[in-house]
Amino acid sequence: MMRLVARLITICALAIIASVATSSMALAEPKHVVFLHSYGQNFKPWSEYSRALRQELERKSRWPLDLQDFSVITARSGNENAERQFTDYLGALYAHRAPDLIVAFGAPAGDFVQRQRSRLFPSTPMVMTAIDQRRVQESALTENDSVVAVRQDIPLLFANILKVLPGTNTVAVLIGNSPNERFWLGEMQKELEPLKDRVKFLFLNDLSFEDMLKQAASLPPNSAIWWNQPQVDATGEVQDDERALKALHAVAKAPIFSYDDAFFGGEIVGGPMTSVADGARTTSEVALRILEGEKPASIKTPVLKYGPAKYDWRQLQRWGISQSRLPAGSQIYFQAPTTWELYRWQIMLVAAVILTQAVLISVLIFERQRRHFAEVQARQRSAELAHINRYSMAGELTASIAHEINQPLGSILANIEAAQLLIRSSTPDMNEIKEILADIRRDDERASEVIQRLRSLLKKAPFELRNIDLNQSARETVEFLSALAIARRVVLDSAISSVPLPIRGDRIQLQQVIVNLVVNAMDAMSHAPSEGRKITIHTARNENCAEISVTDAGPGIQLPDLEDVFEPFFSTKPQGMGMGLSIARTIVEAHNGRIWAENQARSGAVFRIQLPLAAD
Repeated sequence: MMRLVARLITICALAIIASVATSSMALAEPKHVVFLHSYGQNFKPWSEYSRALRQELERKSRWPLDLQDFSVITARSGNENAERQFTDYLGALYAHRAPDLIVAFGAPAGDFVQRQRSRLFPSTPMVMTAIDQRRVQESALTENDSVVAVRQDIPLLFANILKVLPGTNTVAVLIGNSPNERFWLGEMQKELEPLKDRVKFLFLNDLSFEDMLKQAASLPPNSAIWWNQPQVDATGEVQDDERALKALHAVAKAPIFSYDDAFFGGEIVGGPMTSVADGARTTSEVALRILEGEKPASIKTPVLKYGPAKYDWRQLQRWGISQSRLPAGSQIYFQAPTTWELYRWQIMLVAAVILTQAVLISVLIFERQRRHFAEVQARQRSAELAHINRYSMAGELTASIAHEINQPLGSILANIEAAQLLIRSSTPDMNEIKEILADIRRDDERASEVIQRLRSLLKKAPFELRNIDLNQSARETVEFLSALAIARRVVLDSAISSVPLPIRGDRIQLQQVIVNLVVNAMDAMSHAPSEGRKITIHTARNENCAEISVTDAGPGIQLPDLEDVFEPFFSTKPQGMGMGLSIARTIVEAHNGRIWAENQARSGAVFRIQLPLAAD
């Protein structure tokens, strides 16, 4: 009993394995599909439908596919003898195994299959696609036939031309002279009859393709061209690739329109058109249902309609067609992207950088204005402080100034008294009187110079750079301080250079600096013996600078104080304010110069000033 059960299990397992293997072999066996082309594999629009359908089937099919392409060459002339030979050829080719499906592209291929149905694979399913509904022979359809048809709305297609180009008065129709094209020529002439009063139609079917190009190149203004793919021209020449449309586009003097988007994408303006993608997708669904075993006649497919009108932006630009004239819902392709669309992130980055720079520049300008305002305020305060310092210095010079003025005034008084005595005499000496008057004039000028120097020192004037000679300013300062030096028993040794020292500066302020340094030197030597009190004012040229130094014979400056003597409110004098040297440094720096102090080897200190020489 156990052996019998084991044998039954083994037999069942083998049967299952055999069934699975047979099923796998059946699934692995390719499906043979024949593509029949109306004129050839390169004829648009059917070549585009064939290519798209092939891609759809290979993508969706669960079987391997063996796709074979054949062209119904008899469609060009309608030669019945050649058609029979072509039928015999296909019958012999598939004598051992009929194809699983026939797909006929276009009316000529569909007509061929329907005419030869009894002799050519009568039981093989067929799908007619990329064919106008008017070209299908409904009475000749069998239960093995299915149709994926379109219907060209000729009045709508030509109405689109007149809508986007309302001034059109001539339309050249490029169409060939094959049997299929003669059918469409008759259809267009019939359906366009209502427009004849408005538009002149030039049907070029009776010309060679070269003559068609010449006509297109010589069209009058306000013309349009209708491209119907001249498959076979009047001379029998076949136009089986894209070069024909490109040649037309190269010479055309008017915009080109067509009926199928297989021609769209370079030369055609656009409009309502049948869709290759929609046709291929629908046909692939029908073909796969048939391969699954469904009866072709039971598959009813509605006539495919136009999708939204589509237009080529490049052609709209070329022919100056406004987008406002396009039908509502139109789709525009190949539109050149705007600069913003191309470089949006770059523009945003640059804008951000520019904005950042603008903010920084604004901040810098604001800070610069604030700094400039602060500098102006500081300069004004410094000038006021310097002016106050000059008044303070004038107070210290009061005694010497009074002495220097009293001398010429006393001399003037004595000369006047002498002149009065001479005038009272009976024989006045006129020569003596002239000499007295000359002395009075000289003493008056001397007093005037003293007062003028004092007024210059005390005058409150804005900081003003002028071309001056540092040597001359030093000389005037020495003369001004000579009386004070005599009063303080100080020897002023003037070592002024004989070489001119031209600089750009404010004469009054530079003289104030020299006065401050000389008076400070006098104060430093106030406790020194009278015979040792000596101040030397020396000028010289040092490379590109003019240099002036004030050297005294005092005790010098303490080493820790050398760096601090120019700081505000620092003073070594018991009653000093500590502003003189600070003001001196401010004035020198305003002249782009520098000032510093040194101790001499034996005794005394020296203050040096360097100022840039003026350009020649």
